[in-house]
Formats: sequence, C-alpha cells, structure tokens
Amino acid sequence: MPTEKIPEAFIRELPKTDLHVHLDGSIRIPTLIDLAREYHVELPSYTESGLRELVFKDRYKSLSEYLTGFMYTGAVLQSEMSLERCSYELAIDNQLEGVRYLEVRFAPQLHVHPHMNAVMVLKAVNRGLKRARDEYNGRVEVREGREPPFEYGIIVCAMRMFREGFSEYFSDLLRSHRYTPPKEVFQLASLEMVRAAVIARDEYDLPVVGFDLAGEEAGYPAGDHDRAFQYAHKNFLKKTVHAGEAYGPESIFQAITDLHADRIGHGTYLLDPGAISKDSNIEDKEAYVAKLGEYIADRRVTLEVCLTSNLQTNPHMESLEQHPFKKMRAQRLSTTICTDNRTVSNTTVTKELQLAIEHLGLDRHDLKSILVYGFKRSFFPGTYLRKRGYVRQVIDYYEQIEKKYFGTVTEGGAA
Repeated sequence: MPTEKIPEAFIRELPKTDLHVHLDGSIRIPTLIDLAREYHVELPSYTESGLRELVFKDRYKSLSEYLTGFMYTGAVLQSEMSLERCSYELAIDNQLEGVRYLEVRFAPQLHVHPHMNAVMVLKAVNRGLKRARDEYNGRVEVREGREPPFEYGIIVCAMRMFREGFSEYFSDLLRSHRYTPPKEVFQLASLEMVRAAVIARDEYDLPVVGFDLAGEEAGYPAGDHDRAFQYAHKNFLKKTVHAGEAYGPESIFQAITDLHADRIGHGTYLLDPGAISKDSNIEDKEAYVAKLGEYIADRRVTLEVCLTSNLQTNPHMESLEQHPFKKMRAQRLSTTICTDNRTVSNTTVTKELQLAIEHLGLDRHDLKSILVYGFKRSFFPGTYLRKRGYVRQVIDYYEQIEKKYFGTVTEGGAA
C-alpha cells in the first residue's frame, strides 16, 4: 500500500508547539547585523549570505564550530531593547508557521551586567513575547473562538559549567570566588538563577514556567546542581534538563532522579548502551538501557527531540536515518519535535516535522500524536483546567484542518 503523502502546506497550517528553542540561537540574521552595527559588535560578514557561509551553516565539523554563532548573538543581546525586539520577532516567526504554543529558553546570566539584573532580563523578554501574543490574539478569528490563541512560557536556564569570558556575570562570580571549588561556584550560580526565576514568577507575575540545565555534559554531572533543582521542585517550578545530547544514558538517569526532570532536552543517547561511560559501574548495559527506557515511558517523561541540531552536533551521525527517533517512537516514548536553535540550525518546526516524515517514517497518525502531545506536556502557564480547555480547542482545530486536506480524521491524539 503506498505511503500517504503529507503536504508541507498541511504541516504549516497545523497548530504546533516548540518546547525547546533557545532565544540566543534564534535571532533573525538581518536583526543580528542591525544590532551588531548599533552596538559595535564585529561580525565576520555583514550580509545574510556571508553569515550563512561563515557562521550559520547547514552542517558543522564539531560542537565548538556549532557554538561559534552564539558568540555573536550573545554579544548583541545585552540591552533590554535588543532582548525585547528579538523575543518579539521569534514569536512572530513561530506564529507565521502555525506554532500556537512556544516555550522560549535562555540563560539570563549571559545577559546580566551592572545595568541589568536577571529580573530585568526576564521582563524585557516577556515584553516582546507578550506584545506578539496580544497582537496575534487580537485577530477576529481568535477573538471569536474559531482558532486557538497563541500562548507562551519562559524557561530559565542554568549552566552546568562556565568559564571567565562566558559573560560579565560569570566572570565576576568566578573572580569573587577564586578560592572556591568550581563545582560549588556552578551550584551557587544555579541557586541564584532559580531564585530569580521564582521571584519573577511570584512577585512580578511573569510566565516563567520552567527551569533548565544546559551546557557541556561530559565531566559536569547534573547532580552537581541538585540544590537548585530541589528549590525549583519545592516551589512548583517545572523542570527540563539537557541530557543525553553529548553524553550517555546515565546522564539522563541523573536528570530524572537527582533533578526531578519532567522533560528531557534531546535524550539522543537514551537507548544506546554503547554510549554508557567506559568507567561506569553499570555491568549489564543492555539491561540498564532497557530499564531506563521503560521508566521514562511509564512516567511519560517527554523527550524534546531536535533532529537537525542533533545531526549537526554529532559528527558520527552521518544522516537522519541514523537518528534514534524512530526507535523512540517504536517503544512508544513520549516525544515532541523542536528546533533547538532556529538560526544556528537554519530550521523551523515545519522543516523538522518534514524531515521526520521524509527520513524517519512519520505518518499522519504519528504526526497528530506528537503535535498533540507537545501541547499536553507543555509547561502551560495557566491553570490545569484552562490548559485542558486549550488542548481541547487545539485538537478540534487540528481535526478541522485534517478534514480540509484529507477528508478524514486520524484516531487518538496522545503518544
């Protein structure tokens, strides 16, 4: 039986989420050029084609090359104006391709300096997102309830590790604790940031919905940040952790046990026993991976899969056909497809979904399951009852579009 063709126009029109997208990796290139000129940041090129050739590529030789672009984007995101502008544009870009719920993540520490504290950073980002949301939701179709509104949340990132030069905040912190073991300084920074996240949510009513741990995995275990994540846990702040992106399954185990992770960023090596550390105490690696996969599946810990980004940051992965996403789906793990970095990875949610369809066998039933589960497993900022109503509205709208393109509606709507 021939495979059912899923047109790009259908994918673009569907209501979608992006639960894993970094603000500093998703700046429009013309905006980057504009802000670089305004703030006197030197770029290797001042044309979009030049930056695509030199910095923001389709493939990278290494993770360090992939991260080069953040040096430039971070340098221009040092004012409230630039943070607000880039947040607004990111929301608009998502709206234009049918994304109806967006969770923007970033590390405020990378933007903090003597004239701007963490709460000011969060307020600036929120202003941009809120303006885009209010404009979109003012449309007649949304006001009359014929289409679901655009909603968003903010995820605050802590860093597994940092060095002098990462940002003014990190350099000052390291200098003021020069005789303190680095592990303790990393924990201190995480604690400061989670407290700022809770203050922003509780005292300023900002939609800070989650806390994340990002950065280099190897040599910097998630457990080193347990106090910060325990604080988030006690203050009802949801948790997602970058894990299994560049390290083995035991990194994911730490994230869900030591840090109470509700979702996992990437999780690429979750089902790979060969990725378990050679000096690990795990004797039966196959059994360990099987048990970990079952644990995550049973508890519906959602994996935020970023196909293009994973391909770009894992040089040994030569094609998407080698990505473990198909195996994740076969084991009925809860997955959602995300962009990670729209500019650095030169991608969109629509493009990521198309790649999954073309290279990993995603069919229309899988597509609906993944997209609906993105809404269900989001860290939606409203009440549980409001979230249920929103998800129901999304499903109803989704099925309208299905009927428009195919004349039928797929069953289900959960992973």
